[in-house]
This record gives sequence, structure tokens and C-alpha cells, in this order.
Amino acid sequence: MNIFPFFVGLLGLTSLNLIAAADRPNIIFILVDDQRNDTLGCAGHPVIKTPHVDRLAEQGVRFENAYVNTPICMASRATIFTGLTETSHGFTGGGPPAVPVQKMDVDSSFPVLLREAGYRNGFYGKQHVRFAEKNEVALKRMFNHHRVINGGPHHVKQKDGSNRHTAELIGDHSVSFLESQPKGKPFCLYMSFNIAHARDQDHRPGIGHFPWPKAVNGMYEDHEPKPPRLGDPKYFEMQPDFLKESMNRDRWFWRWDTPEKYKTNIRAYYRMLSGMDGVVGRVQETLEKQGLAENTVIIYTADNGYYMGDRGFAGKWSHYEQSLRVPMIMYDPRSEKPTRGRVIPPLVMNLDLPATILELAGVGVPDKYQGASLVPYLRGETPASWRNDFFNEHHHNHKRIPKWRGLHGKRFTYARYYEQKPIQELLYDLEKDPDQLKNLANDPEHAAILKGMRSRTDEYIERYTRPKIESLRKRKK
Repeated sequence: MNIFPFFVGLLGLTSLNLIAAADRPNIIFILVDDQRNDTLGCAGHPVIKTPHVDRLAEQGVRFENAYVNTPICMASRATIFTGLTETSHGFTGGGPPAVPVQKMDVDSSFPVLLREAGYRNGFYGKQHVRFAEKNEVALKRMFNHHRVINGGPHHVKQKDGSNRHTAELIGDHSVSFLESQPKGKPFCLYMSFNIAHARDQDHRPGIGHFPWPKAVNGMYEDHEPKPPRLGDPKYFEMQPDFLKESMNRDRWFWRWDTPEKYKTNIRAYYRMLSGMDGVVGRVQETLEKQGLAENTVIIYTADNGYYMGDRGFAGKWSHYEQSLRVPMIMYDPRSEKPTRGRVIPPLVMNLDLPATILELAGVGVPDKYQGASLVPYLRGETPASWRNDFFNEHHHNHKRIPKWRGLHGKRFTYARYYEQKPIQELLYDLEKDPDQLKNLANDPEHAAILKGMRSRTDEYIERYTRPKIESLRKRKK
């Protein structure tokens, strides 16, 4: 007797479409670190070579307006696991959240629900999340096989004395997982790269902060990088004082503050992304060899954006587009040809990914999830209703990273840095000012817009601070 449908109804899941095991797609989820939306060939970057990821976009769909709820690795990865915003899942990475909420659990995480539905799950790479229970216990519940490879250092000494890049190790484990896949059983492979995160501790002169895999040695060495588009010092001078004094500026001095540093690090950053792309290609080749390619959906995205010297900043964390906007590509080999190769403009989020993965697998989406499935877009359909705005936040406890909440609409963006005295608000008109250079928060002509953005932000805070996020099931201790 199949009792799974009974428990689905009991646990409050929606959108249930149980699919026969043989018809359920395999899923590969690729998460990259510190990569903003425009750093792929398919997104128009004139230099970076990412042919394997570009091919996914050519044969699938690319969401050109994809964002994260929180622009930092830890909270963003927790959002992807849980389908909840940072305020709701409660994990900031740097201490307690701004408001007391339930600790993050994995009971309704998408990997647990996939396993319970018969999927074989593998996870390899950067984990970077703390759960309410011990991490090893949580990971064993979520994945049949896992290997945490956090990337500090990026090159790991092997038993034979050789050094392997973390990206290569992720590739090794992923290939082994695919080669051992039982016939007739669906799988979900989560490849969690530390690329393109910098090696922040290495400040040696002439040494790049972005250690790349040896397979891309020498790439871009002859490339003469252009300065950041918003790299003129005047763009830094436009910033409020609390951002001028933040970690965004500290790290700019680490890697971007001289022409030589900039050249060294930008070439290394490009190599990292090309090295990651090579690992993706290796996994795609294994899919073909194992006869799995025709039924495997591949999803590619990043955990947050990256400044790369724009505005005189490094890192992420803050409210600008460079920090919040990420690549997002989905390839479904089962899609009809007319639906492929499209660029999708609506506002989408990392918050939507767990619901998307579960719907692809024919597994019910928990009511508590706060995103929406992107599957209709994969099918060439337009949902009857879709978001016109979304909530952003950053609550990491670090004296050099200001905390904030805000709202991103189709035209206006709003940020409230709530620990500043007085509270600092920023309002931008993306239609007239896509680079977010003129703060309109004190402009009388935009007072009504500011009031509306404030109110809408408060609505989201209320909704996400007191959601129905109680555990879906009570497990015996």
C-alpha cells in the first residue's frame, strides 16, 4: 500500500501531482558563489567563457531578473533549502536574527521531501548552513550521499600528495554519484560550488584572491580588463557615510584599489568561473554516457551578486542591484522546442527554487513555502498572476556590515538601514535611474512613493515574522 499520498494530505502540502517513478525527472541543482547576473557569456559578458552553462541557456530558459532575498552566502543557502526568507528561517550566519523566530529546521526542506518521495539525493560542496539539529544529522536526513567541501583553502591536498581544487572534487563526487545511479530511480544532485568566492585571508602582494582550477591556467592572461563601469571615485563619494565605512569598502582595498590588483584579481575571477564551467561540462558528459541526459532537468544559479569594484565596493551584503541580482537558468530536455532559448523578464527569486524543484518532481509544495514554482515559465506558460515586488533583507551580525530591510518593485527600490541613527532610507527609480545613483527618499515629489514602499515593506515584515512555520511533523527524539 502506498501511504505517501495520505501523509501528503495530513501534512498540509499543496499542488500534489504524484508521478510514476519512471516518469519523474532527475534534477541537478548547481549553486555558484558570489556571481552576479551579468558574468556569463549567455548574459552578454564579452570576455568570460562559459560554453557549457551558455548551452543550458540556449536550450532552456534564462531568467534575466532573478534576485536573492538576502545577499550573503549563508542566509541565501538557507532560503534555498527551506523555501523561507531569512526572517522566517531564522539563520543569519552571524548570530541571532533581528527578530526572534523559530530556528531553522529541515523537516520540510526540499531534499527531505524528495527523499521521502523516493528520490536518491547527493550533495557535494559548500554547505555553509547551521541547522537546529546537528549538521551531520540533518545532512544524513536530506541526502543519501554527501560530502561537505567548504573551500577554505580552495586547493585540498590529497592522500597521494597532489592538490585538487574544490571544484574538481565536487566534479569527482558528482560523476561517481551519477555512475552509481540505480536504473529506474530518480535522483537529485546538488552541486554547491565555492567558486567564485575569494580567498579572503590571502593578502600577499601579486597573489590573486581567487584561486582557480589548474585546468584553466593561463586563461585571460592576455586580456586587459576594463575598469568597473561604476568604478570612478565619484560613485563612491555618492554613498552615505555608513556604507563608505563598511566592509564593502574594506574589502575593496584588499583586491581592487590599484590597477595591478584589479587586473590580477579580475583575471583570476574569470578563470574561476571558466573552471567551474568545465566541471559542469564534465557532469553533462557523464549524464550522456549513463543515458540519463534526456530526463535530467538542470538548474543553475548563484547565492548572491558581487560588486567587483563598482561604486568603490567589494563583496555583496547591501541593497544595490550588483549585490542582489544573480544568474538563473533552467534546462528541461523534455520541453518543446518552441519554449527553448527564451529570456524570461518577470521578477523571480531564489525563494522560488524549492517550490520549482518539488513541482518538477511531482511532490507537494508545503503551504509554508514563501516562493512560487517557476515550472509554468519552463512550459512556455504565463502564470495568471505573478509578483510585482519582493522583500529583501540582511541581518548578519557584523559591526562592519550594516543591517537593512527593503522592497524591490518593477520600477522603484527601497532600503531601510534600521540600525543607523537616525534610520537611513534610500529610494531609487530604476526606470529613470537604473544605476541607482540618485536617492529620492528626501524628495518631496516622491513622498507618496516613499510612504507606499515603507508600508509595503512593513507588510512583508509582519507576514514573514509571524508565518505558520511550525514543523510539518513531530519526530520522536
